[in-house]
Amino acid sequence: MTAPVPNIKAELLSKTVEHVDITAYDARPVIDAMRKMSFSSRDTARAADILNMAIEDKACSPWLILAGSTSAGGCMHVYRDMVKFGMVDCVVATGASIIDMDFFEALGFKHYQAASPIDDNVLRENYIDRIYDTYIDEEELQTCDHTILEIANRLEPRGYSSREFIWEIGKWLSEGNSKKPGSLIQTAYEEGVPIFCPAFVDSSAGFGLVKHQKERAAAKQPYLMIDAVADFRELTDIKIAAGVTGLFMVGGGVPKNFAQDTVVCAEILGVEAEMHRYAVQITVADVRDGACSSSTLKEAASWGKVQTTHEQMVFAEATTVVPLIASDAYHRGHWKGREKRRWQKLFNKG
Repeated sequence: MTAPVPNIKAELLSKTVEHVDITAYDARPVIDAMRKMSFSSRDTARAADILNMAIEDKACSPWLILAGSTSAGGCMHVYRDMVKFGMVDCVVATGASIIDMDFFEALGFKHYQAASPIDDNVLRENYIDRIYDTYIDEEELQTCDHTILEIANRLEPRGYSSREFIWEIGKWLSEGNSKKPGSLIQTAYEEGVPIFCPAFVDSSAGFGLVKHQKERAAAKQPYLMIDAVADFRELTDIKIAAGVTGLFMVGGGVPKNFAQDTVVCAEILGVEAEMHRYAVQITVADVRDGACSSSTLKEAASWGKVQTTHEQMVFAEATTVVPLIASDAYHRGHWKGREKRRWQKLFNKG
């Protein structure tokens, strides 16, 4: 592979993605107007109403479920602020959302807007990775990989749930290693909000952890492992402790199914758990193919996972509606009256 051409790379990586601030504008009038409309607008307004109901219900613990690349696309601070202001008590996400996007920016790096279509082979020659119309510097991403390696090397070599390992990342950031204050990982660490990535190694974390294991194995030393079963057990423990829960889901896939399955898992453990009382899913997935990402919330009811009284599918590209729904919830202010659950306390030692 030829070396990157500096002037071309600098030109391509010149316009940073700016993350939307839900506190800077009041979306309530827009949501109120949408409530009187039809199609996806009315669905969006009802989704906002359901999220507000979950936040206002003092018995409910809302969870944020993330899949896809909306964090890289400008919604990163939306999710951070939902944690910061106590709108959600738990996060279940893809590894890419947490590591390749949020942790990546916590290290001081940026995502960039693509100015116009360009040959992806040219991007490859310049070590630029593309996420639809967003660019990320591959050299910086490899720094992210190696930082995960450094964090893994300093930990006791044993099994960790993704929640536990991400908590260690938050601790590392809070020790003065963060280049960007207010990342989702660090905010969640400070607020006692656990983050789960059920397919954690499908991300930059995976590359760093593979190198950690290879180097330790070559040196005939024990190494750190990610325990996926512990993920499931711990999230089910939160479901059991919470009782009433609500899901705000952006995208679908593994995080969606993982969060929903806690109801069934609790029953297998002999605990009668209430189906998730509130549920919103925002997706562009086509329902006709029967895929997990596009299975409707009503379908989830047949599995005993989600109640259908307060559920809403919104078929829209998430960056167009999530900032409206979250801003509406912020300005209606129901979060001011609820107690943060801080579920990390379930796993603190001593």
